[in-house]
Amino acid sequence: MAVDERRRHEMYLKLEEVLGPDEATTLMEHLPPVGWADVATKRDLDHLSDRIMLAVHVEMNRVMRWSVTTMLSGMGIAFVIARVA
Repeated sequence: MAVDERRRHEMYLKLEEVLGPDEATTLMEHLPPVGWADVATKRDLDHLSDRIMLAVHVEMNRVMRWSVTTMLSGMGIAFVIARVA
């Protein structure tokens, strides 16, 4: 069952009747402002973390390959210049 604004208001009125206005407001403020389907779960965050770590790993490998290739090319050029001079 989807919780819309009408149902939230009905729940607030019932809570207000039972708990009082301050307590009802406090309790309602702890509910998500949207439906539960829009709230991220720990599992969602774990999945996102895994995806980010994979992306970082892939990017680090790319940078490392570029760095090593550049360093070896520079050493090769330096060697050739030293032999020619």
